[in-house]
Amino acid sequence: MDNLAVLSLLALLPLLLVGVLLAGFRWPAKYAMPVGYLAVVAVALTVWQMSPAGVLAASIEGLIVALTLLYIVFGALLLLSALTVGGAMTTIRAGFDNISTDRRVQAIIIGWLFGSFIEGASGFGTTAAVVAPLLLAMGFPAMAAVMVGLIVQSAPVSFGAVGTPILVGVAEGLGGDPAVAERVRVLGLTMPEFVSSIGFQVALMHAMVGVLIPLILVCMLTGVFGPERRFRDGLRIWPFAVYASLAMTVPSVIVARFLGPEFPSLFGGLIGLVLVMFTSSRGFLMPRDTFDFGPSSRWSPRWTGNLDPENVPPVSRKIGLVHAWGPYALLAGTLVLSRVVAPVKDFLLNLSVPFENILGTGVSTSIEPFYSPAFLLILAAVFAFLLHRMNRSQVLRSLQVSARQLAGTAVALLFAVPLVRVLIQSGPDLNDSGLGSMPVTLAEGAAAISGGAWPLLAPWIGALGAFVAGSNTISNLTFSQFQFSTGARIGVPPELVVAAQAVGGAGGNPISIHNIVAASATVGLLGREGDLLRKTIIVTTYYCLAGGIVAYLFIHGLGFNAGTIMLVLFLGGLALLARWLMRHHVPMAERRA
Repeated sequence: MDNLAVLSLLALLPLLLVGVLLAGFRWPAKYAMPVGYLAVVAVALTVWQMSPAGVLAASIEGLIVALTLLYIVFGALLLLSALTVGGAMTTIRAGFDNISTDRRVQAIIIGWLFGSFIEGASGFGTTAAVVAPLLLAMGFPAMAAVMVGLIVQSAPVSFGAVGTPILVGVAEGLGGDPAVAERVRVLGLTMPEFVSSIGFQVALMHAMVGVLIPLILVCMLTGVFGPERRFRDGLRIWPFAVYASLAMTVPSVIVARFLGPEFPSLFGGLIGLVLVMFTSSRGFLMPRDTFDFGPSSRWSPRWTGNLDPENVPPVSRKIGLVHAWGPYALLAGTLVLSRVVAPVKDFLLNLSVPFENILGTGVSTSIEPFYSPAFLLILAAVFAFLLHRMNRSQVLRSLQVSARQLAGTAVALLFAVPLVRVLIQSGPDLNDSGLGSMPVTLAEGAAAISGGAWPLLAPWIGALGAFVAGSNTISNLTFSQFQFSTGARIGVPPELVVAAQAVGGAGGNPISIHNIVAASATVGLLGREGDLLRKTIIVTTYYCLAGGIVAYLFIHGLGFNAGTIMLVLFLGGLALLARWLMRHHVPMAERRA
């Protein structure tokens, strides 16, 4: 078969099926993902003509990756349990309440700023795994806590894990292409300088697109989870939300320009966190009213999980603020140490368990048990046991809660990740059809339709890669060369198209199925993945629309062109939406749905 349109639709079929089951029929992921896996296997065997050994090898690779994700989830659950059972969460919550009891402010400071720092240090889903349990323990509904953690995994993601999506995803994705080498020569740069210049463009695009993310976050928080369901309660703190956004994005652009792609999110998040916490404690731009979720007895049952951090035996010994934050400080410090200090990083990476040439197919992967954020999360939990002088029964309770929650998410992840790996591994190395992999075929179909307007669509391909793989790094590895070639073919600076790819890859993280499943597991929210997808897809849609417009204008500038027309329509649409939201609230009957 050589009909690109039909092939593109068939490549999309497994993803579309999963999306419909999750968001349309609200199936739990533990049921939807096995159906999606069977669909992708059927398409791979019949249309892409993958060998059974190739499908099995990709599935085994997926199971190995799924186990590493479960390892991270367990570490996050254990740290939350240790801090909750030991009493530290009571102190942490009181500390944030001293700055502001307003849930909008707490979501921005913990989610956007602290989350950006964690993303910069670790990446790979760690942000939601840290932020969501912390917000849950502070009194957020479980679904709201996960939503915040997922939305934050947007603007900071391109520079997560000390720049891995750029330094590995883009650099390796472009490496070895003669056309790239020629472009680097024409620009008079070295390859590392070329990659850094792309990183700077990515930071600029994120600064423009991401400026509204904290505001969108609080609007969704108040409009979906507020007692009155009023979006305007979020819009009311727009000065603080925009200020908090700029407090992170402006330093990140400066860092990207002068220090390279390793540190924009790490330093941007840290600088923003310190600055905003200092100014907030002095009342700068703080809201006059206070927003809360209302009594938990009035919450929708779909908002809550089966993990209740308040339901713990009372702790007789009060824990000081410094001691309470000690495990998080250790976590942040060890994340930075293991990602920034080269000898430490190399030592931990070398302690890997390789799985080479699975079933003789060439498919390979590895596990780095001590480099994984999971090990550092567990280390922080053990530190909490000792620092907070937890007794044997408290430690056992923490372990039991963590293990019980972990079991609930295992089925979904053990099907979701093999589905992803079959999609990605379906390329010519493992098929007899000569076709590119399913994601590449789908991207080629989109490019054939768009022509010269491709920069407007480029971020959507990045988002597709992140949705499928749950990783901006893998999305960039998969599509960077394709994006570069498409940009060169339509006669625009191809490095800017690659930058749009990286921006879209970050914007697609909030809808990644296995990110949603893993983050939900950390707060005991299982079977509600479709509800979350219906919310986070709003953020991804905004990010890809805005990212495409910004990329087009970076390339063509303002004028009578598609980018300018889209910009006017987009800003007009946002203005109308804001006006509508200021007047709108969800009726009580709809609130119970």
